[in-house]
Amino acid sequence: MSIRPFRDINRRKTKVINVGSVKVGGNNPISVQSMTNTLTTDIESTVKQIKEIQDEGADLVRVSCPDEDSSKALREIIKNIDIPVIADIHFHYKRAVEAAKNGASCLRINPGNIGDKIKIREIINAAKDNNCSIRVGVNAGSLEKDILEKYKEPCPEALVESAIRNIRVLEDENFYNLKVSVKSSDVFLSTEAYRQISKKIDYPLHLGITEAGSFIPGSIKSSIGIGSLLMNGIGDTIRISLSDDPVKEISIGNEILKSLGLRNRGVKIISCPSCARQGFEVIDTVKILEKKLSHIKTPITLSIIGCVVNGPGEASMTDIGITGGKNGNNMLYLSGIQKEKVMTEDMISRVVKEVEKKISKLEKK
Repeated sequence: MSIRPFRDINRRKTKVINVGSVKVGGNNPISVQSMTNTLTTDIESTVKQIKEIQDEGADLVRVSCPDEDSSKALREIIKNIDIPVIADIHFHYKRAVEAAKNGASCLRINPGNIGDKIKIREIINAAKDNNCSIRVGVNAGSLEKDILEKYKEPCPEALVESAIRNIRVLEDENFYNLKVSVKSSDVFLSTEAYRQISKKIDYPLHLGITEAGSFIPGSIKSSIGIGSLLMNGIGDTIRISLSDDPVKEISIGNEILKSLGLRNRGVKIISCPSCARQGFEVIDTVKILEKKLSHIKTPITLSIIGCVVNGPGEASMTDIGITGGKNGNNMLYLSGIQKEKVMTEDMISRVVKEVEKKISKLEKK
């Protein structure tokens, strides 16, 4: 167990649904997901990317099914992975039916763009027959025409009205195995829409700032939006939407959860930004350690601080700590206790050794 305490966020009470083997909602851990950007019909590339996403710490993965060949490819893809798949469907109800039959654990649809009730009923029947949940996904960029005319532009109230309308379409068919999202690329619009809908329904909420942009701006927008909602107990599963490698979406999503004490997985590094006081190259050291320790899944905290201003204090709250000293003499801390000096040239290998030793002890308990 980490010495650094985790904060208790009072989460909103929601229904629990199953997305394959993953429970979403209630008191279950907040799950992290991403979406493949390979051609779904390229089965080998899609399977490879899904495994990379899972290795980074994903709980769920979404796969787009824009045509019949893609929805049929799901069957072979799912045979070769062990993470629940959410099929992303737009407009074509047959793709949703095919995806459910071919092993998808969840269907992401917007009932409003599927068509008449007969088509929606076929999707629901396929979902019921194949133990498949549904995400009602509302997006500010694709609101119904009459709702846009009513509100003149996308706004929180418009997203919520669209979501409620589409939820009722499913409920009218006695389908309740669902989760909901109300996304926008605007942080304020998204967060307010989620706050409003959280007061109206008790279905699990999928959080995201859609089309957030490239790595840095997208990560910042997502962290602000999703983080502020999570801090207020809103959200049951999250997706970071970046114009980048989907593996990075999982990395950012997990970091958001770890920073809020909502996920305790892998090595959490506390490190200083470095300055003229540093006793070793902090930035390079952290980068190397992140790579060398990236395979670790057991939760552990590590502090890498370049000098004695904050080093001892941070080290007292982490499993393993290094504080920079003069002339390459750095202090090693174990379980918050000062142990011995370690020379800079030996520091990385020593830290890795101590982390592995600590992990071994934790896994034997």
